[in-house]
Amino acid sequence: MNEKRKKMILAILVVMIMVFAGIGGYYWYQNTYYVSTEDATVTGDLVAVSPQISGKLVELDIEEGDKVIQGQIVGRQGIDNPSDTNIDETVLRAPINGIVIKKQATVGEVVSPGQTIAYLIDPSKLYVSANIEETKLGSVKAGQKVDLTIDQFGSKQFTGTVKYVGQAANSTFSLLPTSTSGTFTKVIQKIPVKIILDKNDASILPGTNAVVHIHIK
Repeated sequence: MNEKRKKMILAILVVMIMVFAGIGGYYWYQNTYYVSTEDATVTGDLVAVSPQISGKLVELDIEEGDKVIQGQIVGRQGIDNPSDTNIDETVLRAPINGIVIKKQATVGEVVSPGQTIAYLIDPSKLYVSANIEETKLGSVKAGQKVDLTIDQFGSKQFTGTVKYVGQAANSTFSLLPTSTSGTFTKVIQKIPVKIILDKNDASILPGTNAVVHIHIK
């Protein structure tokens, strides 16, 4: 009975050693050949539709989700002094080919130059912005291949390429003031890394989460 128990205990120990060795080998491989993060999102460059003059918005012919082409008329403003105003300045046009992702104004309100009427984004130029810890950044360079998944598509695999490594930590652009108290807590900073998708799927939604694995070897 004792001999049988010893063999069982030995077998359990061997299995445990193999499991721990497998886990250790997996993490060694991942940390040696990849820099990975779940702190990543699909994004794109937002382009605003803005008026050229001040005046009441009398027409706005777009809704969120609409596709527009560059130069398309999307709205019009009323004219208080027709003789002093170029009629073309009252027309609101789409500055790019894209999709309306946010409408910021409604018909009847007075709008001014520089005010955002709507935000557009070009779905063919989406990219992934990944925040990489500063301690891992030394291994990340432009041109490296990237494997990634996007939460919107479950386990479907995408590929991409590191386009640009940020030159400042995200905290540099924070609006919160730096603490001047006598206490200090060191926090690992994160730097944005821009990843261009090899194939851009038009159904990918900006703002969705992604998981990236950057090949460093």
